[in-house]
Amino acid sequence: MSASRRLLAAALVTTAAFGLAACGPDNSSDQGAGGTTATATAAPATGGAASPTAAPATGTAKPAPTGKPTDGGPEGFCTSDPLPAGQKWIVPVKGTSATALVYKETKDVCGVNDVGFQPVGADKTAQFAPTVKGHLKSVVAAPKDVNAADLAKHINECVATPGNQKGSYPCSAGDYKVAIDASGKVVEMWERPSS
Repeated sequence: MSASRRLLAAALVTTAAFGLAACGPDNSSDQGAGGTTATATAAPATGGAASPTAAPATGTAKPAPTGKPTDGGPEGFCTSDPLPAGQKWIVPVKGTSATALVYKETKDVCGVNDVGFQPVGADKTAQFAPTVKGHLKSVVAAPKDVNAADLAKHINECVATPGNQKGSYPCSAGDYKVAIDASGKVVEMWERPSS
């Protein structure tokens, strides 16, 4: 056997040993806390080529996350991911029409399954661009792309009756990601589905 084949065989044996050590017969997903990690060492290869050896593991396996912070901070998901320039999270309010969006800015708030958005400040208005694209999403219906008139109709139905499932499209929580161009016009809106 050539030296490269012996080295490959030793690497495969080491990999298999790690796999067996990590998945012993008594391991289960609920034993993560407090268990120790086994170590494996490959036998040296013959023929002068040194084989890789595994370093001994130190410490114990980390417990599965519980959702509770250890530093005394708030629980849950509290910060949204950064958005590209020109995009932000908003909450539409009453008065939105086929030509203009009336909305409130938002701030991040902690949520159980995802970050939440709380409306803040005074109502603002932004004109819809003539080619605005609306993307409606719900956990109970397939995504739907709409024009400005259908977007305004959906927003106003959901502002009037939050959680409505019988209107033009099922209502979600009222959070939207909006893209605004350099002239201040809304060019695209994405409804955030929530249950």
